[in-house]
Parts: sequence; structure tokens; C-alpha cells
Amino acid sequence: MSTQSQRPGGPDLASALARVREVTEANLARTDRDAAFPVEALDELRRTGLLGLLVPVEYGGLGGTVRDLAAAAQSLGRGDMSVGMIFAMHCQQAAAVVRYADDRLRKELLPRIAAGEVYLASVTTEAGKGGHLLTARARLEATPDRLRIDRIAPIVTGGAYADGFLITMREPGDAADTDVSLVYADRGQLEVTGSGDWDPMGMRASHSVPLRLAGSVPGHQVVGGHGQFREIAGKVFGPLAHVGWSAVWLGTAAGALARVLELLRGPAGRERFDLGSDLLLTRLSRVRQRLDTVHALLAHTVEVVESDEDLSRPSRQLLLNSLKITASEECLAAVDGLVELVGLRHGYLKDSPTRLELAVRDLRSAALNYSNDRLHLADGRLALLDRGVTFV
Repeated sequence: MSTQSQRPGGPDLASALARVREVTEANLARTDRDAAFPVEALDELRRTGLLGLLVPVEYGGLGGTVRDLAAAAQSLGRGDMSVGMIFAMHCQQAAAVVRYADDRLRKELLPRIAAGEVYLASVTTEAGKGGHLLTARARLEATPDRLRIDRIAPIVTGGAYADGFLITMREPGDAADTDVSLVYADRGQLEVTGSGDWDPMGMRASHSVPLRLAGSVPGHQVVGGHGQFREIAGKVFGPLAHVGWSAVWLGTAAGALARVLELLRGPAGRERFDLGSDLLLTRLSRVRQRLDTVHALLAHTVEVVESDEDLSRPSRQLLLNSLKITASEECLAAVDGLVELVGLRHGYLKDSPTRLELAVRDLRSAALNYSNDRLHLADGRLALLDRGVTFV
């Protein structure tokens, strides 16, 4: 499926993405200023069927691939990094349902996602456990026909606007904190209460507020079976997170470069800047080199993930982590280089059409979004296991 593909009865993917970007641009100044969730962009994602990008055609979705996710996330990231991340994280959740939910939950949920009725939020953060994705403190409480959820999460991207949630919980009974289950809960099955504000430096429209989720669900809404989240994280959550996030960051940096080039090549830019300057040309070259490096690494990683081979091998885990680390660092460095290139007026002030100030604020979050320090620690251990130094 390419950006020219069509969902049955719907627009081609390129047109759908263009419509979302147009709506995003129209509301960008307000959503960033007010740290407001981009409701209008989400509404367009619903109308265009893009929420069902990774849902199989048999359930009414677009039947897209990991490659399509990367292309769409990059496209949306060019307009607003918050919108791109919201979309990429939703697709990650949808992919987990596609691959691991039982038949009953698939039939109940996937057509609703494809129709734009369900925007999914991820609930994996928990107070007191740091960034340990594969552990859970809150425990599911089992009754004869229901599972009781009572969960507090310090960060839930878009959670106040989500129609459904995928929640990590410790499995019922006398289970260790590493016995983690992934549970789907519809908003109507929960009491959702907020417990704080969202006023960050960047990523302001992501509206990643603290939430408490309390309620109960039937047993078939456990995705992949009790205690199986480690497998889901290794085969879906981790790979699609690193691919999706990196694509969004690349899109944000590429969009910044495109706007700078438009400025430089325009009449005002030709008067203000010496396009024959060795320093200007060298800085442009370095920015483009950084983005080409990320693009090549992203394309290679997508190819590996789509091969559906054993992603648990150390060399493949190292590749996935390297993509995330490299993209988070190089995309920010590229935009910082653009700030130096165009200077104070167009690199630092908020009213510049280059929007570099916003891109810097947003991309500064990339290294913190599942900390690069934590990934480097994991990679050091993985490197010890890959004694042959294999490259996938």
C-alpha cells in the first residue's frame, strides 16, 4: 500500500494526510499556545479513516503496513509533532489489538477503530516505577465474570479525549510485578478522572495529563492472555514505537528544513542571506546529512520489522534502539543547526514562518520519551551478547 492507495469508498492516503495537515496548520498556534489537545485534527483523522490505517481491510480498515505507518507519521510530523505522535501512538495500540486480541474483541473493536469511532490511548506509565515498561504495580482484581481495574497513570497522551484505553496491569492473584497483562477498556466501562495540568515546554498539544482509571471489563478484553505483555512489547509496542516516533521526529525536522529553504529561496531571503556563503552552504549540508542518516536508518529498520523475523535477537534490538536514539538526537541537532543558520529573527522568535522555535521545543522531548540513557544501558548489555558484532 502506498500513499496513492485507497480504502474502499474513501480518499487516497496522500489526500487524507493532506486534509489532516491543513486542519492541523489552521489550529497550530492556538493548540501550542493553550496546550490544547488538537481536537480538530483528531476529528479529521476520524473522518478520513486514518485511525484505521493498520486495521485489516476485512474489518473495514486501510490494511496498511509498517512502511505506511512510517510514511504517514512522517507526513503528519511535518505539520505538528504533537499530532504526529498522537497518531503514531494510536496506531501502535491498534496493531496490538490486531495481532494479539482474541476473535471476539477483534470483531467488537476493530470495525469501530476503522470507522473512526475509537481513538486509543496508551496507559503504561505508573508512579514509583520510573520508565520500567515491563513491570506493573496496580493489580487486576478478578471476579467470576469481570476484571476490576483501578489504575493511576502520571502521563497519558490524549487520555482525556480517548474513546478506549490499553492498560498495563499486574495479573490477578499472587503475581510478581513482572507478570504484566495488557487490558482493553472502553471509556464507557471506566470512570476517568484527571488529577493535574499539562503545561510543558514543548509537545504542548499532546495533552499528556495524569489520569485515574477505575472500572471493570469482561475477561475477553485481556489482550494476548494474562502475563503476556512482555511478548507484545517486544513484537509490537517497542518496534512500532521506535519506528513511529522516529518517523514523526524526522518529519518535524524535514518540515523545518523545507520552511527554511522556502525562506532562503524567496525574495526576502535572497536580500537577507548570501546564498553563496561557504558557511551557509556548509550548515545546510550538515543539516541535510543528519536527516538523510535518520531516513536511511528508518528505512532499514522498517524493512527488518516488516520481515517478521525474530526481533528479540540482540542485533535487532540494538537496531531498534539505535533508530530511536539516533533519530531523537540527530533531528534536534538538525533543527538547532537551522537556528544557527538563519539567526535570531527566523531561528529564535515565535512569529517566524520557519517555526524553528516550536520545532526545537518539541524535539527536545524526543530523547526523554523513554529515556535515551535507559536505552543506552540496555544496548550495552545487548552488545555484550552479540559477540560476533552482527548487523541484523
